Amino acid sequence: MRIDQINVYKVQLPVKGGTYRMASDDVDALDSTIVEIGTDDGLTGWGETCPVGPVYQPHHALGARAAIAEIAPGLMGAEIASIRLLTKCMDERLNGHGYAKAAFDIAFLDVLGQRLGVPISTLLGGALVDRVPAYYSLIVGPPDETARIAADKVKSGYPRLQVKISGRNLEQDVASIHKVWETVGYKARLAVDGNRGLTVAAAIHLDRLCHAIPFVFEQPCNTMDEIATLKGRVTHPVYLDESTEDQNAVLRAISLGIADGFGFKVTRLGGLTKMATIRDVCAIRSLPHSCDDAWGGDIIAAACVHLGSTVEPRRFEGAWIAQEYIEGHFDAKNPIVIENGHIAVPQLPGLGIKPEPGMFGQPVATY
Repeated sequence: MRIDQINVYKVQLPVKGGTYRMASDDVDALDSTIVEIGTDDGLTGWGETCPVGPVYQPHHALGARAAIAEIAPGLMGAEIASIRLLTKCMDERLNGHGYAKAAFDIAFLDVLGQRLGVPISTLLGGALVDRVPAYYSLIVGPPDETARIAADKVKSGYPRLQVKISGRNLEQDVASIHKVWETVGYKARLAVDGNRGLTVAAAIHLDRLCHAIPFVFEQPCNTMDEIATLKGRVTHPVYLDESTEDQNAVLRAISLGIADGFGFKVTRLGGLTKMATIRDVCAIRSLPHSCDDAWGGDIIAAACVHLGSTVEPRRFEGAWIAQEYIEGHFDAKNPIVIENGHIAVPQLPGLGIKPEPGMFGQPVATY
């Protein structure tokens, strides 16, 4: 089973309901890159990478497609049997750029799962559950409106809420946290996400102003060194997200003892294969984490859910997918959807979803 064709597509994903606001940027539409791998025995595998604009992480859509252009020619004719060998092949073509390689990694696993007749979760060690909890991200907004949405999402079944802060007066952030807590209480677990936007002083100040509210403090400051200075100075558990740019960064955070948990992105860590390694490292240290991604459609959503299903439930912080913010699905027959705050794990071989023929238009590149 060898690769005989690679198609690359550019897909615009407008944000449903208006602008998605974070500390670092506001986005109205996302540029997703889709990779389609065809094999000589007629199978097709799909992968996706969709950065949230060019400033959230050192990733951007044009960079993804440029990296894919460097890698793809070297994959032609390669046999899809050993994911490790294919990873080595990609690394020999291009250093770094894990977020672009992730699209290939997902597509490889999709093809291999179809060939073996098993879902990707099986290739990643085996699912422990048949559905995974999702969490809802409350964008930066007025405190009363944020609390209203929080109450609505709890009623719809979400077991965890992420409250985005920063990029405005600290008083407004504190007010939003208090309003959400007063509204939902223990009905949902809370994460307060600074998206790298707070200074150390502001993070300590906010922590003390909200000391009685139970939440995890996600990526409050920009760098890992800044976050290291918070150890012993804040009362809330601190999770790392954007700082975990690769496997080595995760290992450094664990060895320094500065992370009580993580918000992981599949593409940021280089794909499902590499993230599965980090999943197992976190299991050894009993560190909770999420399995999500920056943005994207059904392809990356399915990938996140497959991996999330293999994490021990007591350490799983949920999967964030963009379904609430985008219109439609890549696969109308087997869509990845959130129901009652949870997502069913696909049971069909591979990813378990197949994009509708021709829905992405003409490829922007073919190899």
